[in-house]
Amino acid sequence: MLAPFTSFGAAFTRRELAAGALLGAILGGGFAAQVVGLVYTTPARSAFIVGISSVLAPVVAFLALRERTRWTALGALLLAAGGIYLLTAPEAGGLNRGDAWTLLTAVLFGGQIVAVAELSRRFDVGRRVWMQTAGTAAVSALGAWLLEDAHIHWSAAFTAELLYTAVCATALALLWQMQAQRYMSAARAALIFCLEAVFAAGASWLWFGERLSLTQWMGGGLILAGMVVAELPHSHQPSAVRQQSERLPG
Repeated sequence: MLAPFTSFGAAFTRRELAAGALLGAILGGGFAAQVVGLVYTTPARSAFIVGISSVLAPVVAFLALRERTRWTALGALLLAAGGIYLLTAPEAGGLNRGDAWTLLTAVLFGGQIVAVAELSRRFDVGRRVWMQTAGTAAVSALGAWLLEDAHIHWSAAFTAELLYTAVCATALALLWQMQAQRYMSAARAALIFCLEAVFAAGASWLWFGERLSLTQWMGGGLILAGMVVAELPHSHQPSAVRQQSERLPG
């Protein structure tokens, strides 16, 4: 799906292949952890927890690249931590195995934001997205082969779900995202992406009947507040990590 929009005029260099492998490993690992987490937790809880990846990105950038961060990043992290506590409070079952796996997903996705921010300065965007997608597919296939006894039972429903996730939720979403972000700021795009968790909670209610308690909704609200605080404008020249914080495919 991405191939027609990617320039293959020149062969991939070793650095491009290494960058694609890194991005694929991080994103593939994040998707694998998210899938494992969804076995043990609910879609709404998963969506809110994954959403803190944008809050964790400045922390990862500081630890990995020693990039200076703002005091608001600490405030955003505290808000998100308080939100996770309320979302997974004792009356909601506490932090379960699925929530822990989903937290790992958020950390990996935060690392992916940082990696994309660094690598986007050096490589063509289209080729980088294509390599990232191909690398993610390879890592996911390897993980399924090593960690699961996978058996595919083809059916009309399974084929439709596979096509939707491959075409709509991945390829088209990435292309539309890159196209839309040509006409809006990174902060505005990131704030729009904050609604992903709300849509996920709504979809989980419609399809699975999942209902969050008032305390859990308060926790989700704190997480969303942390995401907003993490994206508040603070200078005329935002950092590369902040510019890329909305580029994570969901």
